[in-house]
Amino acid sequence: MAISNRVYEVMMMVCVFFVVSYSLFETGEPPLTLDYYAKTCPNVLQVVRKEMECAVLSEPRNAAFVVRLHFHDCFVQGCDGSILLDDTITLKGEKKASNNIHSLKGFRIIDRIKNSLESECPGIVSCADILTIAARDAVILVGGPYWEVPLGRKDSTTASYELANTNLPSANEGLLSIISKFLYQGLSVTDTVALSGAHTIGMARCENFRERIYGDFEATSDTNNPISKSYIEKLRSICPQVGKAAENNITAMDNVTPELFDNSYFHMLMRGEGVLKSDQELYSSLLGMETKALVKKYAADPLAFFQQFSDSMVKLGNITNSDSFFTGEVRKNCRLRLCSLVITKLTLNRSIYLAAFL
Repeated sequence: MAISNRVYEVMMMVCVFFVVSYSLFETGEPPLTLDYYAKTCPNVLQVVRKEMECAVLSEPRNAAFVVRLHFHDCFVQGCDGSILLDDTITLKGEKKASNNIHSLKGFRIIDRIKNSLESECPGIVSCADILTIAARDAVILVGGPYWEVPLGRKDSTTASYELANTNLPSANEGLLSIISKFLYQGLSVTDTVALSGAHTIGMARCENFRERIYGDFEATSDTNNPISKSYIEKLRSICPQVGKAAENNITAMDNVTPELFDNSYFHMLMRGEGVLKSDQELYSSLLGMETKALVKKYAADPLAFFQQFSDSMVKLGNITNSDSFFTGEVRKNCRLRLCSLVITKLTLNRSIYLAAFL
């Protein structure tokens, strides 16, 4: 019992030390900057790019996985890496929230990048920054635009299962609800349409597009057109109207160039063939005069889309968790808070210590 109490005291002291140390260090934290790691980890961009090249070359869908991870991270507590945290005894993470549990992949890619950076410059680059850089590189590697990524985020020591369920737009939401969730994050209607364009490389699960293809899809598309008619038939073959067995079946949200980041997504919306209700609402909603005009603009001018997407991704990445600048940390393992990692190691060491005397 004495050993157990002593281990507990050590764990608590270590946790307090980390929190106090980071709090003191972060008090004067500057804004995000482009050269944040220039002296402490000058090769950070090259390391992330190399790992992302391997990931996307082996599976092009990995690009969409990483972009989605970044989006889901930033909409909950800001871009603080909270989406990467696993559940522990003392923390309920965001991965099992209804908007995340079946839609997020790519965690192992971030793990690999983190391991490489820990070898290059231990304890320097935050998981939140890694995810932000990786999302940019993911877009580039499938033909999308380049943008500069301001850096200097810290990893949160908290996560919010509740906010993950409420802050993130869902597949069957109406236009006003979607826009309100973007506005809440400080993102404009223009940002909403431009960022939705990332679905040009995304995949959707049957569970998320079933309501759309058995609902108003025929009303928004031209089913007299053989191509449109064939497309809806294909979607319905992938996703039957009833039955849970098909809920995890997937289809590309851009069926023309699913592995290329381009403006084809907006052409699909203009044809009334958006796979998700939330996507088609941008063009077909009676309340969407502004969003409809933007869809037309980006369909006609890919360069305008690329420019706005770049600007909007910078805005998205700049949604910060103000608390993390004072209580945040740089995790050694993106899945675990530093305190959790310390406790895990101490518990393991204690078990080994006790086993030696049994």
